[in-house]
Amino acid sequence: MTNARPWTRHYDKGVPHTLEPYPEHTLVDVVRRRALESPDQQALLFKGSVISIGTLEQESNALAEALSELGVASGDRVALLMPNSPQMVISELAVWKTGAIVVPLNPLYTENELVYALNECGAETIIVLTSFYGKIKAIAPDTRLRRVIATSIKEYLPPLIQVLFTFLKEKKDGHRIALQKGDYLLQDLIARHASAQSKPLPVRHDAPALFLFSGGTTGNPKCAVSTHRSLVISGVQIASWFSVILEKGRDTIILNMPMFHVYGQAGIMPAAIMGGYALVMVPNPRDIDDLLHIIKTLKPAVLPGVPTLFTALLNHPKVKKDNRIMKSLKLCVSGAAPLMLETKQSFEALTGGRIIDAYSLTETTLASTFTPILGTYKPGSVGIPVPDVDVRIVDQENGKDELAPHDVGEVIMRAPQLMKEYWQNPGETAMVLRNGWLYTGDLGYVDEDGYLFIVDRKKDVIKPGGFQVWPRDVEEVIARHPAVQEVSVAGVPDPYKVEAVKAWIVLRSGEKLTAGDLCDFCRRDLAAYKIPRHVEFTEALPKSTVGKVLRRKLVEEHCRKAGTTGK
Repeated sequence: MTNARPWTRHYDKGVPHTLEPYPEHTLVDVVRRRALESPDQQALLFKGSVISIGTLEQESNALAEALSELGVASGDRVALLMPNSPQMVISELAVWKTGAIVVPLNPLYTENELVYALNECGAETIIVLTSFYGKIKAIAPDTRLRRVIATSIKEYLPPLIQVLFTFLKEKKDGHRIALQKGDYLLQDLIARHASAQSKPLPVRHDAPALFLFSGGTTGNPKCAVSTHRSLVISGVQIASWFSVILEKGRDTIILNMPMFHVYGQAGIMPAAIMGGYALVMVPNPRDIDDLLHIIKTLKPAVLPGVPTLFTALLNHPKVKKDNRIMKSLKLCVSGAAPLMLETKQSFEALTGGRIIDAYSLTETTLASTFTPILGTYKPGSVGIPVPDVDVRIVDQENGKDELAPHDVGEVIMRAPQLMKEYWQNPGETAMVLRNGWLYTGDLGYVDEDGYLFIVDRKKDVIKPGGFQVWPRDVEEVIARHPAVQEVSVAGVPDPYKVEAVKAWIVLRSGEKLTAGDLCDFCRRDLAAYKIPRHVEFTEALPKSTVGKVLRRKLVEEHCRKAGTTGK
């Protein structure tokens, strides 16, 4: 490519080619400044409650004072085990105000997974939702935990809903606890230090702010370390991209992607803070009925998600009955997995808004590619790099030679907000960070305009009889069949070809399809070696907490039934 950044020609009008120099401050600084300028401005919307930016500042100041008094100091790691909620955001700001590092944990972790994560990051303090309090107390002796702070989901509900929750759900759903000696309640700590005054942040903008767990290239969980500056940069980049369609100070963004995941934590939340948009907090992203109620009542402008979420919404009975529910959505952002063209077209027809693809990794702190919101869309592409992000395709064997447009190789990325390191893991760090570039482990190509097309993970490539098959290619074709609602494709062991293509299919309600008919359908667009050798119809596909289909689980179950071993 003769132009080092050919993609900038395709930026929407108003998106600058560069956003440098980036401000040398933190999200804490931004919240503090906004609280001084407009203390009554809405910051968080939660189940009928409105938390102003002034309240956010005041309560995080109080909690920061309490944490410091308990012994939390600069550089300490503080774990947070709770869903998206006001106390999650308040806790994060408070932790940062002590100079400590936030470690969001997945509430669905098993006890063994929690022990591993807590020991890996070395956290001595945890703030935990009451429903997970018992689990934490059970594993605490196997960790370095010294301080446990509990918070109830009801604390920021409107008064009437609080009462209903207390009588109908608190005990039944495991939220009512008996606090053990030496532990603390979040609201008690905040109330005790309610008069705390704002203090200068005792950390530099380039100090570590966040540990997010990632499987990296090997699949072993590791802490990716991001700085305060990284979060600000990601927020500025994404807010700039969104600004061509959103109205600052009026539009709201749903925060339904879990904050233990980079999508919500390093993408949506910083973008809202830096762009001046209120966040609509969704504690359970899998509760589609609740999500639809929120969309209908609060009329947000932005809905982040993954392809399975948009498919579920399109097929939901309430949406089919009344498509006006979704009309407030100006912009939907699909990440974490490829978005099928049919899903994009159907969702845009439903909402009247735009749905764009996105691509990023935990290790890049949401240095991203996005498809233009108003400009050229190329089917199959995950878009173009946002300002100050670079993407190259290199030879997947030597990792050095840059490939020509349309040649498939490993995707590498460079940006000012890349993670600093994997915590206390220099070997793994050196594998992915090389000369300022992050090696993603994903295979893809760019076209002459710089649009990125992800083919698949290196480890997901299927090799039947020596050929190479990328699951995405097969999934795209199968998804076009009118009877198919969801599909996932992966390689499974085969005695003849070593590895064979298998498709797992979820059919639309009331539809019928045979494996033979599906293969006949595929023959029109796929070479013979790409056509699934095995087809399994299933009620649902296993998904991660953010809705990404877990191919590994599908392969493991296939191998268990067949008595074989997968790759």
